[in-house]
Parts: sequence; structure tokens; C-alpha cells
Amino acid sequence: MPLIVTDYSWTQTDSTVFISVPLKGARAERVDFLSTEEYLKVHYPPYLFEAFLSEPVDEDRSTAKVGNGVAVITLPKCSNAFWEHLVITTYDKEKKKEVRERALLKYQERLCSESRSKAEKQQAEKKYALETMMKLEKEERDIILKRKEDEREKTTAELAAWQLRQRETAVGEAKLKLQDQRDRQNKLKAPTEKQEKGCSDEAKVKLDERGNSEAKSQKTTALLPAPRRSANIQVRFTPRVFPTALRESRVPEEEEWLQKQAEARRAGNADVEELKDLREEERNPEWLKDKGDKCFASGDFLGAVNAYNLAIRLHSKIPALHSNRAACHLKLKNLHKAIEDASQALDLLTPAVPANAAARARASVRRGSAFCQLQLYAEGLQDYQAALKLDPHNAALQADTQTIRDILQGSAIGTH
Repeated sequence: MPLIVTDYSWTQTDSTVFISVPLKGARAERVDFLSTEEYLKVHYPPYLFEAFLSEPVDEDRSTAKVGNGVAVITLPKCSNAFWEHLVITTYDKEKKKEVRERALLKYQERLCSESRSKAEKQQAEKKYALETMMKLEKEERDIILKRKEDEREKTTAELAAWQLRQRETAVGEAKLKLQDQRDRQNKLKAPTEKQEKGCSDEAKVKLDERGNSEAKSQKTTALLPAPRRSANIQVRFTPRVFPTALRESRVPEEEEWLQKQAEARRAGNADVEELKDLREEERNPEWLKDKGDKCFASGDFLGAVNAYNLAIRLHSKIPALHSNRAACHLKLKNLHKAIEDASQALDLLTPAVPANAAARARASVRRGSAFCQLQLYAEGLQDYQAALKLDPHNAALQADTQTIRDILQGSAIGTH
């Protein structure tokens, strides 16, 4: 049986009624309010305050505030007039019960209506979000298909042009070969005719001399082949991959780096079931990397990420793919993903040799930039210092490193 609160107070203006109900030590989260145009209830166990209002109020604009041990209820009047009494003066329990039940029923209907409205709103928002997402995905698919078609047409045109050049080259070489054969035949005919003429003259002399024809031996002219063509023989030496001299190089580390690069290019996943519908060039990580680089240069960072994603699925051990995808994530403000990709690139760029120094510097700068944008300046400074050791003459890198130091020093001064 609740305890009825009677020590309340109320005041009014011509448009508003203010009721103050003492909470008797009850906490604010345990106070329950129910207000309609003719009924007011404040329940905080074991206490109960009920008011059967003498005049109607605007329940939609009614408010309640709890503080300093008092609940203050503000009830806007439906008509501007002063009330003689706050509550009805009748003691008819049936009438009060009817007003109470009517108020509770109305309150339940209002809750149900609000719940339905909220559910409908959420459903509409989900539907709109789904339609928007489907529209964006369709646009993205259309863009990808268009780019594929453009690339296919471009490749087909380049192939046709190359085939035409090959045919023209073959025809020209055939003409040159035929001309060389004709020239060679003409050179062979000239000595033969000269030899025949010489032989006839010699026979006439022998017949005139009569005695000398048998003593002298017949001279023959040897047929010589055409002279060989002159040409230059190109001598090429096997180039070294690393710029340093062999005596200054760390041979075991360099051999390990070259072996890792070769294994990374052989370790392809081109036989994955869902990748079998790709064209031959789309299974080439170098082609996909060039594709991503072009998208990045044109500002299409999402397209670049998609190209690098596919290349990494095919060949996950190539450091440049992870490093370039980290740069895309930096542009898209996906800072944690940028840190993850840059870290993966640095893990793959081992052992540290001169051939991968520039790549290590780029990956360190990208991870350091992501740390700084997350306001983790100490971690960012470490990456920038590592990059500066690899490229000590880079003026922009020196300026960025000094800026981070100034930020850290300013933060340290501000904390003292």
C-alpha cells in the first residue's frame, strides 16, 4: 500500500501551473511521472502523489524537473484563467477511478503510437541506407566495368598496331633479302663472262703461234664469293643489382634480399577459385600495381585501393603493394589501416640493404604521418628519424622532423 503525499505545494500564473512535490530522499532515477490533460501521478516507492486536476492542461507541453530533493512539474493551461482549486473537490471514488483508468489507457496508447512511429522511422532509415548503399555499389561496379572496357579497347588497339608494324617490318626485310640475292647473282655472272672472253682470245693466239699452244698452261680465274657484310658485335656484361661495389657490399644480406624478391614473385595465388574469371593481365601484380599507381595519380584513391587489394591477394609478399596502399589509406583518412600496411611493408623490406633503402624510407614516412595525424607524435617522430637516417639530405623530411620535435617540446612545456 503506497504512502500518499500530501505536503506538496502549488502556484500558478494565468497560463501555467507549477507543482512542487518533495521526494523524501528518493533518487531521481526512481521517480516515475505520468501526466494527461486531467490527471497527474508522481510515483517514487513507497510514496505516491496523485492529482485529479480541476481544469484541463496541455499534456504535450508538460515538463518535470528533479533536483535538490524536489520534483517540479510545469503544466501549461489549456485556457488562460486562474484556478480556484488545483484538484477536484469531489470524494467520489468511482469518478476518480474512471479518471485514473482513462489516463492510464491514454498513456498506453501514446506509448504504443510512439513505439510504432519509432519503428517505422527506423525501418525507413534502414531502407534508405540500403538503397543508397546499393546505388553506390552499382555506380562503383559501372565505373570499374567502364574502366575495364576502356583498358581492353586500348590494349586491343595497341596489339593491332604492333601486329601491323611487325607485318611491315617482315615485308621490308623480305624485300631487302631478295635485293641482296639479286646483287649476289649479278656479281657471280660478271667474272664468268670475263673468263669466257679471255679463253677465246687465248685460243686465237695459240692457233696463230701454233707451236706455243701446247707448252703453255691454260690460266684459270678462280671464282671468288662476294665479300662478307661488316657488322658490330655488342658485348654486354651482367649488371649488378646493387649500386655499391662488390668489395663494399654485404653479400649474404643482398643475396637474401634478392631471394626473397624472387620468391615473392613466384608465390602467386592466381589459382584461387574466385579469381579464375580474371584476364591474364589482371593476374599480373606488376600490371595491377601500375593500375593502382595511375588511379592514385588521378585522385581515384578508392580505385587504387581496389587494384592494390587484388594484387596483394595474388602476391602478398611484394612490399611496394603494401606501402602504396598505405599511401591511399592516408589520403582516405583510414589511419589505422595505413599504419598496418606500412608496418607490413617494413616487415617485408628485410634485410636492410641499399637496394631497399628508398622503399624503407617511404614506408617509415607514411607510418609516421599516420601516427602524427592520430596525435601520437612520439611514435611518429621515431619513424621520421628512421627515414631521415636513410635519406639525410632530404630538406622536406628534415623540416617535418623538426616540426614534430617542436610539437613534442611544446606539449612537454605545457604540462609543467
